[in-house]
Amino acid sequence: MENLFSEIEDAARASVAPLAVRMRPRTLDELVGQEEAVGPGSWLRSAIERDDLSSVILFGPAGTGKTSIAHIIAENTRSTFVEVSAIGGTVADLRREIEAADKRLSLQNLRTILFVDEIHRFNRSQQDALLHAVEDRILVLVGATTENPFFEVNSALISRSRVVELHRLSDDDVMLMLDAALQDERGFGGRYALDPDARKAIALLAGGDGRGALTTLELAAALVEAGEPGKPATITEELVRKANPHRTLPYDKNKDMHYDVISAFIKSMRGSDPDAALYWLARMIEGGEDPKFIARRIFILASEDIGNADPQALLVAHATFKSCEVIGYPECAINLAQAAVYMALAPKSNASYMGLNHARRDIREQPMRDVPDHLRDRHRPGSEGYGPYRYPHDYPQGWVDQRYLPEGLDRGCFYHPGERGWEAWRTDATSRDRTGS
Repeated sequence: MENLFSEIEDAARASVAPLAVRMRPRTLDELVGQEEAVGPGSWLRSAIERDDLSSVILFGPAGTGKTSIAHIIAENTRSTFVEVSAIGGTVADLRREIEAADKRLSLQNLRTILFVDEIHRFNRSQQDALLHAVEDRILVLVGATTENPFFEVNSALISRSRVVELHRLSDDDVMLMLDAALQDERGFGGRYALDPDARKAIALLAGGDGRGALTTLELAAALVEAGEPGKPATITEELVRKANPHRTLPYDKNKDMHYDVISAFIKSMRGSDPDAALYWLARMIEGGEDPKFIARRIFILASEDIGNADPQALLVAHATFKSCEVIGYPECAINLAQAAVYMALAPKSNASYMGLNHARRDIREQPMRDVPDHLRDRHRPGSEGYGPYRYPHDYPQGWVDQRYLPEGLDRGCFYHPGERGWEAWRTDATSRDRTGS
């Protein structure tokens, strides 16, 4: 029950709370962005407004509103709202909350909403402890995670919940948050103003992270004496850069962003775009990616996507991998850049890679084919009846018309040379050698 003392305590806590906490939205209308997740007509918005929420897992990058939505649910529900830490919480804590929720439901007909932030940090036994309570609706689970729940959360728990994905905020969304924080009494109440360049700089530095944007604003405001409503102190871009000199783009070396960025890097080299290859390479380097991991991907691409259109690519890739092993950061970043540009500019052919795939499919799906007698090993009794093997070097062009494939397969069944680079030239030259033209 609220009383004078609890109001004083709340005010004291609010006075020292970070700007991002003070500006946490109280209603869905105050929440910036996420129209797809909680906009008009969405499942989640309707469930919150009807106070008829079923278990949900909020999935998205940091600073996109997951915790804010949980607090909006807490403010707009007639259910009891409880929170368990996924970092320090134990199975015993969960069982205690489940037991309390069961009593509320049976004795008071009162539902319980359990909020678990960073739910992916729960181990399997902790997640399993929630299963029956979620399935029987003893409580409603609201989980929040920055990791893909389909990989990090128990599949049985996923099947009993609705997954709602949140997306990174746009720069316009971030600027709306900044404007609100500057004017709202919970924020700076008109005592500060951002010049246009500073406003853009904070949005750029935030990279779609609303909490990060408000933190940068708060740090920059601390560098200048506050003004007053009507005569606000101006926060300049210089102050913003002093408060946050480094842009921190999201990059998790083991999770979705890791795979998305390396995928973009590979596809940029395959697509012959050196600028894009350098951009994604820089994202990985700035994110602290293992240089040997990057070099291994370049090594694979050199054969898979360039192949014999430019055989030199494989040597460049090997040298790059060795440089990463021997030199390491920061200097090996130069080697990686050279290799990435080389691969992007090289002529492309996947003929060798695709040819191998076709040959392996034949081996798996077709009957076993015998080695032609004239190709068989001669170091065994009876080999004199195998038929003559014609040694290519005994012939003027170093080539003789002779079957090397098993019966049932003909030349060209697997390997289809590309029309670019050394591979195309060599294929034409070989054809001329064989015809004598």
